[in-house]
Amino acid sequence: MTTERVAPLPTSAFDYDLPPELIAQEPAGERGGSRMLVVGRGAGRKDGRVVPSAGNAPSGSAVTSALPPFRPSDCHFSQLPGFIPPGDLLVLNSTRVRHARLIGTRASGAPAEVLLLHPGVGDTWLAMGKPGSALRPGKRVHLGDGVAIETVAVLDDGHRVVRFVGADAADAIARFGRLPLPPYITRDPGPADEVRYQTVYAEREGSVAAPTAGLHFTPAVLAELATKGVIIEALDLEVGPGTFRPVETDDPGAHPMHRERYEIPPGVAEAVRHTRKGGGAVWAVGTTVVRALESAAGPDGMIRPGAGETELLITPGYTFRVVDHLLTNFHLPRSTLLMLVSAFAGYETTMAAYRHAVASRYRFYSYGDAMLIL
Repeated sequence: MTTERVAPLPTSAFDYDLPPELIAQEPAGERGGSRMLVVGRGAGRKDGRVVPSAGNAPSGSAVTSALPPFRPSDCHFSQLPGFIPPGDLLVLNSTRVRHARLIGTRASGAPAEVLLLHPGVGDTWLAMGKPGSALRPGKRVHLGDGVAIETVAVLDDGHRVVRFVGADAADAIARFGRLPLPPYITRDPGPADEVRYQTVYAEREGSVAAPTAGLHFTPAVLAELATKGVIIEALDLEVGPGTFRPVETDDPGAHPMHRERYEIPPGVAEAVRHTRKGGGAVWAVGTTVVRALESAAGPDGMIRPGAGETELLITPGYTFRVVDHLLTNFHLPRSTLLMLVSAFAGYETTMAAYRHAVASRYRFYSYGDAMLIL
């Protein structure tokens, strides 16, 4: 299955104007209360379906069997179960956000900050932080009560190898770690974020950012999908800080893609095989699920289970081997995530959908509204 073919696009083609007030600073009033923009992929569909099967369309939805491809429809996330037929497979990312942000002081008393990425060799961690001068080898960022973070080495990519002094990592993170809200949320995290910046199905801790498409799901929506006969499986991809990094090269292919760890249980691989054999479709909840599944897929679209790392960059013209439908949020301009969505839905469709979302005052980014690509 392929997306529409286009000539290679420069990074500037993925820019768009976004009024700052549309960047969501808070989650929706209640989980699952977000809006959802629905668009069709159109060209390149394997099964020819652009809309829900007969009898599954949400009540009051503007999406009908006569709807032309690419026309957006304004819906609500609560209507999602009406779009997914029984027997289809919904894949979630069950990663949990680590309290990875640590704020302390240098020997001079000046402030410094460390963001833990993931455990390294022995008792070390891979990290990044600011200012860079505070994280030179041998220097320490003091957290309090005799606990500090010492820089062991500086890597070629600018990341640091660090270790904890005065406490082990688990104790230091529990005592001093903060939830690392995205840089475009211009406030400190509060008690509500401890709940709302994790998915209701989060399990193994390891990410520095939430898989935001999953933040919309409630236990009630998951139960409705399961009762309907939708197969639900979860994988784990540790979302890294590169998810927020804009592409700064003119050629997206020259962008140094961040590497992310993933693990795909055997049950996910078997569910993909079973769904394909039965003629069903695979629905990905978020771009992280897309990257994990596509990275682990063979030429026949079957999944290799197990752990791995991915630095897959997906841009328009990419041939999707596994994913048929995508639920996602609205992403940063010039980002690899927007490029992935453009590859999936088609470039013109995606940019038209974003223009519609801005004009219709949708809420953007991590705590924003959803977009469903059929």
